[in-house]
Amino acid sequence: MFERVDPFIGTEATSLPEQHGLATTWWWPKPQVGNTHPGATYPLGMVSACAYSGGYPTGYGRYDLGTEGLPNPIHETVRASGFTHFQQSGTGAIRKYYNYFRVTPMLQPLDDLGQLWDVVDEVAEPGYYSATLDSGIRAEITVGPKSAVHRYTFPAHRDARLVIDFSLGGLAIPYGRTVPLRAHLHSIGPGVAQGQIVVEGAPLAVHVECDDPRWRQMLWYDRRLMPGGTRLDFDHIRPTTLRPFGLMWAGPSEPGQVVELRFGFSLRGVDQARANLENECGPGPSSFAARRVETAEVWRSTLGKIRIDTPSTDKQTVFSTALYHSLIKPCLAPGESPYWPTDGPFAFDIATMWDIYRTQLPLLAMLLPDKAMELAQALLSIAEEEGNFPIGYRMARGADRFSRQASALAHTFLSDLCQLGIPGMDWDGALVHMHNDLRRTYGEDFLFNGVAHPISHTLDIAFGYWCTSQVAAHVGDQALVEQFAPLAAQWVNAYDTSTGLLQDSTFYEGGRWNYSFRLLHDMAARIKLSGGDDAFVEQLDQFFGYGAPAVVQPGRRPGVEEMASGYALNRFEGLNNEPDMEAPWAYQYAGRPDRTAEVVQAIVQNQFAVGRGGLPGNDDSGGLSSWYVWASLGLFPVAGQNLCLVNAPAWREASIEVGDRTLNIETQGFTEPTPGGPTQYVQSVHLDGERLERTWLTGAELHRGGRLLIALGPTPSDWGTTVRPPSVSTTLPSYPTTGPTTLSTLRSPR
Repeated sequence: MFERVDPFIGTEATSLPEQHGLATTWWWPKPQVGNTHPGATYPLGMVSACAYSGGYPTGYGRYDLGTEGLPNPIHETVRASGFTHFQQSGTGAIRKYYNYFRVTPMLQPLDDLGQLWDVVDEVAEPGYYSATLDSGIRAEITVGPKSAVHRYTFPAHRDARLVIDFSLGGLAIPYGRTVPLRAHLHSIGPGVAQGQIVVEGAPLAVHVECDDPRWRQMLWYDRRLMPGGTRLDFDHIRPTTLRPFGLMWAGPSEPGQVVELRFGFSLRGVDQARANLENECGPGPSSFAARRVETAEVWRSTLGKIRIDTPSTDKQTVFSTALYHSLIKPCLAPGESPYWPTDGPFAFDIATMWDIYRTQLPLLAMLLPDKAMELAQALLSIAEEEGNFPIGYRMARGADRFSRQASALAHTFLSDLCQLGIPGMDWDGALVHMHNDLRRTYGEDFLFNGVAHPISHTLDIAFGYWCTSQVAAHVGDQALVEQFAPLAAQWVNAYDTSTGLLQDSTFYEGGRWNYSFRLLHDMAARIKLSGGDDAFVEQLDQFFGYGAPAVVQPGRRPGVEEMASGYALNRFEGLNNEPDMEAPWAYQYAGRPDRTAEVVQAIVQNQFAVGRGGLPGNDDSGGLSSWYVWASLGLFPVAGQNLCLVNAPAWREASIEVGDRTLNIETQGFTEPTPGGPTQYVQSVHLDGERLERTWLTGAELHRGGRLLIALGPTPSDWGTTVRPPSVSTTLPSYPTTGPTTLSTLRSPR
C-alpha cells in the first residue's frame, strides 16, 4: 500500500475520465479540486511540510480562493518561494492557513526573499517530499510527529544561504495572510536558535539547528542583516507595520554540498520544542535519513492495515492514496495544549466534524482505536475547558465551532466508541458534557420550539439526544434514557409531511434534497413519512438521476443564474461535497440494496481517479477519501448507531486489521468493475459460514474480525429485500414527536 500512494492526487483541478451512466446526471456545485498538498506528513501528526507558493488553501499549488466551479489559477506552473510547515489537507474556506517558518534556500541576496521559483522534479511519498527549484537547489523534507528535518543540496556558489522567515504565515491571496501578534527569536550559539511566534492566539515555539558549522549564523530584520545580534523581540506587531524578520545561515557551497536543518515544534515553549526534536531525531546533526526511514515505517505499518486484491495498479493507487489522505488529520499533539495547563490528549485541525464524522472518524475507530479514543478525550477536554464540543477546531484560540454547519456531531463519535466498548473514557463524565452541550446554541431553539433552523440542526440535535441516550444506557442511567427518547423522536418535526422532504429552510452547502436522505435512527418512520417504500424509493431515484439527462458542470467563475439552475435540479452532488454522502445507503432501509449497488459502483468507478485531478471535490481532511475506502470495501458505517451496512465490494478480496484481529472480505462471482460496466449485485452474504439475510453487521461483528463472504451476480437478488436495518420505532415504544420539551422538565445526569 505504501508504495502505491500518490500524494499528488487532489492537488490540481478535477480531471476525471469521461463519466458514464448515472454519474453523468450528478451536479457538482462546490469547488472542483481536491485542495490536497503533497508535502511530508506523519499519521495524525502535528507537523507537515511542503513547498510554498501562497496558493489556496494549503499554501501549495496554483489556485486562488474558490468556493464553486473550477478553481482559478494564479500561477501557470507549480512555483515556490520556499518550504513551510503546517498545512491544511483538502479543506475549503476555513480561514486558518498556517504555513509558518518558511525556509528559503537562496543563491540571491536577501533582498530577493519572496521571489517565486519554478519547481521541477517533485517527488512525494508518505513522510517525504522533495523538489528542485530552478535556481538549481534540491530540497528534501521529512517529518516526525512534532518535528521536521530539511536537507538541501546546493550547487557551487560563493554565497549560498538558508533563510528562515519567522514573520510569514497564511496565503498569498487577499485577506489570507496571518500576522504574528508577538514574536521572540534568540540565537543560542553556533548552529542553534530558538523562537516563538504568537499567531491567532496560539504560541508556536520552535527549536532549530543547522548542521554546517562553517556557515555564518545571523538574524535579520526588514531584509537587513544584524551582524552580531543575538535577539529579536516584538511585544506587539500590527498587521499594518509588520516587517519580515528571521534567521539565516550563509556561506560558500561546494558542488553537491548538503546542509541539514532540524526543527522541533511545540505549543508549550522552546524547551519542549527542543525536547520534541531530541526525542524524535536524537541529539546532534545528520538525522534526515533515520527520521525518513522511521516515518516511512510508521506509514507502511498504518497503511498496511488494509489490503486489497486488484490487477489494476491505477486502482491500487487510488485506494492507497485515499487511505493515506484519510489518516493525515486531525493533528494529535499530546501534552501540547497551550490553553490549559494539564497534560494529556490535545488535538487540532478537526476540520471539520461536519466533513469527517460519518466516514473518517469511524475509519479511525476501526483501524486505530487507541488514536480514536485519544481524539475523543481531546474533544472532552475542549468541552471541559471551553464549554462546548467543537464542530471545528484549529491551532488557534477559539474553537471555530462552525455553528452554521451542524450541531452535536461529537455525540455521534462518542456514541460509536461507547457502544464499541473501546477503553479509556470516563463515560459518566462524558455524559455530563454531552448533555450540557445539547442545550447550547441551536439546542435552546430545539428545546423551546421542538425545531431549530437551519432545519438540518433539528436532525443533528435529535440524533445527538439519541446518541447521548446510548451513553446513558451504558452507565445505567435509565431515567435519562427515558427522558431523551421523546427528544430524539423530534427529528420528525424537521420534515414536511406533505412532501416527505425536509421543511424549507436555509441549508449549508446544499438544498433540502441533499439533506433529506440522512440515515436517521428511525428510518422505518422516516420512510413512512414519505408514503412508504415505493414512494421513498421513487424520491431517491429522482434524487440520483434515474432517467434524467446528463448535466453540464459549472465552469470557471460560474454566474448566479448558472448556479441557481443547477441547485434547482435537486440532484445528488456526486461526492463533490459531503451533505449527501450517506444517501446511497438509504435504499437499503426500503429493501432495495440493488439500488445502493448501482449508485455506489457509479461513484467508485467514475468519481475517483489517478493523477493530480483525481478527486471530485475538496477532500476535507479525508472526508471524501474515507468514503471511498469504505464504499470500495463494500461497507459503510452508520455513524453513531454501531452498524455497518454491507454492499458489493469493488475488490475481489480485501483484508482489514481490526485491532489484533483480521476481517477478510471475500467474493464469489466477482468481475472487475469498470466505469461504464454492468453493476454487480449481492446474491448472498455469509459471516463465518453463517448465512446473513440482513444487510448489516453490528459494530461488534465488524471489530471481532472473521470471514465475510459476499456472492455477486449480474442481476438483483432477493437478498436484503425483506429484513431491514434497525430502526428505533420497530424495537422501542413510541413517544410523542411534536411539541417542545421545556428546559424546566429536563434533569441532569446523575
